[in-house]
Amino acid sequence: MTTIPHRELRNQSSKILERVKNGEIIDVTNNGEIAATLIPPSVSPFERLLLAGQVKPASTAVVDFQALPRVAAANSTAEILADLRGDR
Repeated sequence: MTTIPHRELRNQSSKILERVKNGEIIDVTNNGEIAATLIPPSVSPFERLLLAGQVKPASTAVVDFQALPRVAAANSTAEILADLRGDR
């Protein structure tokens, strides 16, 4: 990800917008603080986080829930829910 000052965006807007169109994400600063982020329109917020390395995709490991052992509870589901609800 590239960071540029707002003055550079103002002076070279066509070049910068072309870079964004080609897939680059650019942060624009104003007085040293990020004021805006330019992202290509096809990039979703999740894809942006992926590109920035702030998230990673879920693993493709599949859990077989039927293979997990069942546990018997001392109380029925209705009793547990009634206890959770309390004196509504």
